[in-house]
Amino acid sequence: MENKQSILCICFMALALVISSCGTKRMVADSSASNTHQTTITNSSKARQLAFAKKVNGTAVDANSIQTKIKFTVVSGGKDISVGGSLKMKRDDVIRIQLTALGLMEVGRLEFTKDYVLIVDRINKQYIKEDYNKVDFLQRNGLDFYALQALFWNQLFVPGEQTVTDSQLKNFDVTLNEDATHSLLSLKKGNMNYQWEAENATGRISKVDVSYASAVNGNTHVGCTYGNFKTLQSKYFPTSISLKLQSDALKKHKDLEMDINISSFDKSSNWETRTEVSSKYKKVTVEDVLKKLMSM
Repeated sequence: MENKQSILCICFMALALVISSCGTKRMVADSSASNTHQTTITNSSKARQLAFAKKVNGTAVDANSIQTKIKFTVVSGGKDISVGGSLKMKRDDVIRIQLTALGLMEVGRLEFTKDYVLIVDRINKQYIKEDYNKVDFLQRNGLDFYALQALFWNQLFVPGEQTVTDSQLKNFDVTLNEDATHSLLSLKKGNMNYQWEAENATGRISKVDVSYASAVNGNTHVGCTYGNFKTLQSKYFPTSISLKLQSDALKKHKDLEMDINISSFDKSSNWETRTEVSSKYKKVTVEDVLKKLMSM
């Protein structure tokens, strides 16, 4: 049991790397497979494309605080490990995932604030805490808190911006697929590409696909899939979030999947938003965690 929890903690700490991939690598808009299965409406006007982008942007929930119980599952290298836990978020402030074994003991904690990233491994009594601009993989990819927030809150984002305005929506490339159930929105910057897949009928985002080619670390692809939407105030929020990472940087097991299944929502904001780490814990680096992950 302890060995499984240690593996889980390592993978959980690696979740920060998965999220950074989702939040920083922009999706390849050039998808030959999708060209095979989708019919692009070549005569769609810019007005229709912008209207759809506004529809998608308007699906973001209005709640300012969310907390819920979750089931967290890691699948990698033939291992399938699940634990319970909680997801707590305050808009423009903090995102926190806590994992518990047998519903009693916390084994890991991941916390993103506007200023720093904190990842705590309770089993091995170690942690990572760094400012965004001091974490190489975050800095290289141009990741910030608001991109991560958009990922967890199931909404569009423009890197470096706190919100997406109507004028910024003009920067999205929109591929309308009237003969299908979903259409595509994409952005590109340098070697990073993002692509969102949204329902034609509702405008809800069902998937974010991300790809990035690095001369140092090889190719990385991340898919974030959302499902089982439930009512949250006047909008809808996904209660199933699946993140799948495929990377040349993960030498032994190039696939790493993490699934978050959410139970009922609690909009209470009466919880502490910052974690204090015990002096008994050892501070480690992102590189330390990557070495352990690649040796699994």
